[in-house]
Amino acid sequence: MSKTKFQEYDVVICGAGPAGLKMACELQKRAAEAYKILILDKKPPWQEPIFCAEAVSADRLSALWPIQEYWIRQRLSGIYFTSPSRDRAEFYSKDCGLILNRALFHKEMADTASSMGVETNFNSLCLNVESSSDGRWILKIKCLDEVFELKTKIIVDATGPGAKISKGVPELAGMEAGDADLESAIFAVVEGVEHSPEHIELFFGSKFPGGYGWLFPRDGKEVNLGFVLGRHQGKKDSSRKQLMDFIEEYFPAAKVKAIYGGMIACGQSKKPIAKNGFFKIGDAASCVNPISRSGIVEAILNADIMAPIVLEWLSSNSPEKCREIERRALDAWMKSLGESHLQLANGKGIFSQISDKQFNRATKRLSRLSREKTTLLRIFIAVLFSTPSLIWKLRSFIR
Repeated sequence: MSKTKFQEYDVVICGAGPAGLKMACELQKRAAEAYKILILDKKPPWQEPIFCAEAVSADRLSALWPIQEYWIRQRLSGIYFTSPSRDRAEFYSKDCGLILNRALFHKEMADTASSMGVETNFNSLCLNVESSSDGRWILKIKCLDEVFELKTKIIVDATGPGAKISKGVPELAGMEAGDADLESAIFAVVEGVEHSPEHIELFFGSKFPGGYGWLFPRDGKEVNLGFVLGRHQGKKDSSRKQLMDFIEEYFPAAKVKAIYGGMIACGQSKKPIAKNGFFKIGDAASCVNPISRSGIVEAILNADIMAPIVLEWLSSNSPEKCREIERRALDAWMKSLGESHLQLANGKGIFSQISDKQFNRATKRLSRLSREKTTLLRIFIAVLFSTPSLIWKLRSFIR
């Protein structure tokens, strides 16, 4: 006996992160329960969610999902930009961001999808996919100790970086693989760190080649300490040792409670994100901002953009029309955020050339200003003018 209600669906969504959950809700809302929609994940999305990206823009998220106080850990009023010399520049903006409780946020999204009529199954793993003779997809699913098959017209891949379920499938060759500029990130949940619960702190310099370090407040007691490094940066030590060295040097009183790590697709490509009724969204479509490495709002926005395209595909009976719709999927994303992400990805290597001395000079200059005058534009300009060669190098990607 299978662990799903049916053996055939119109849409199966693999992956119950923000992108997959928003896609499920958006499809059901727009289609008014006209289709059978199933969302799968190997575990409940509120169980041990990755903490890494808990900070979001309040304005951007509220435009995509109603904000509820009970899943907000902390409201943010600013960002500290910290140089290698430990000078700080503060960007201040009241209610500029939020620190989320990802577990509660995911639970609300999952409950919303279920209440709308989406079938949810959060103890199932997709082992592989293959095409069938009738043009639909066959998914081999493992649920607990049982392996069974499902059929569906459309698969939405929201499985995250690497997008493994499409690998080795001949009909999906050439698609985006969720691996554009994969970078390693590692972070720890710690206690005993003196910090402002209303500020994120970002650390720059040669200790974080090609990336940056961070401190995210969590609940007034715990903080998230970690870093992301550029893909092509050589490593003298393991990521775990680098993290522990960072914590020991900057926060010697910290008590480490848990360490997490993973890969982030921090680039942007122009590879197809839809092909033969197979759609990729969120991290599986490499939708992360290449500079900030933010991905929650980007994933939700991507699902919003893709949902009407998926429904248009379902309502079409012409293979030629379906192929045209699939081509428009990438165009829609590129028009929204993809083109700007592509420009940021092209310029990312230039920013990695800023020296510690130049970071120190810019931050020291900014630290003398009142926080009301320290705008993000002023911070950007100060870094540029501390590194005059950047202005010339950036000319090609800011046009």
